[in-house]
Amino acid sequence: MYSLKPDYTTTKPPQLATNFLFTVSLTKITAMRKFILSLIFLFISFFLKAQAFEDKIEYNKEKQACIVMEYDFPPQAVENAITAKMNKLGFKGKEEKGMFNKDKGFRIYKEALVGDISPSRYDYVINIDRKSKKESDAAVLYLIIMKDGANALSRLNTEELGSAKSFLYNLLPEIEAANLELQITTQEDAVVKAEKRLKSLQSDKDEMEKKIKKLQEDIKTNEKDQEKQNAEIENQRKALDALKAKRKASA
Repeated sequence: MYSLKPDYTTTKPPQLATNFLFTVSLTKITAMRKFILSLIFLFISFFLKAQAFEDKIEYNKEKQACIVMEYDFPPQAVENAITAKMNKLGFKGKEEKGMFNKDKGFRIYKEALVGDISPSRYDYVINIDRKSKKESDAAVLYLIIMKDGANALSRLNTEELGSAKSFLYNLLPEIEAANLELQITTQEDAVVKAEKRLKSLQSDKDEMEKKIKKLQEDIKTNEKDQEKQNAEIENQRKALDALKAKRKASA
């Protein structure tokens, strides 16, 4: 007879398999969510870090409103890129110098027309510095915009302010290229230094070989002198023996 009760030996395994698959799927979904959230967090962090922001810096004996941009590149690369950019626009900046000049290091581009920022001419004052003592490969760029000797940042409209920030952000490819050139120059210097070291070692080897050759010649000369000296000693001994023989004979 057939039983009307369910046969658990056949019904339980499929249920267990279903639960297992559900658990695995849920774990995968949770892991994927965590991964996506991590990517979003990293993207937001990078996006926020890569954006220019407004701050203040001391220049011309007072706190000046400015736009700040941080780069994960050495200050020299940033400076080379911005200098090249302004040179292409036809403007050569004048750097503040002097041992007692508090504005030393600032570069001023007078009456410069930077179309990517504004159709108007401004004095662009730029300072580039290391991000911190520990971060030599990270730089901070400060941009002061002036007009008729006064800070003009507050005069910029929303579009111009946004364009100024975008201008600094859009320098990234040029800074990367400038950094590559610096790395190439550094590596070229390393190659030249290594080649000089090799030449020095080769020169030292030549000198050593000359000294060895001279020593070998001196050794041969010394050996010949020893042979002559041995012969001389033998002659002197014979002469001594002859004298001693005379002394015995006279006795």
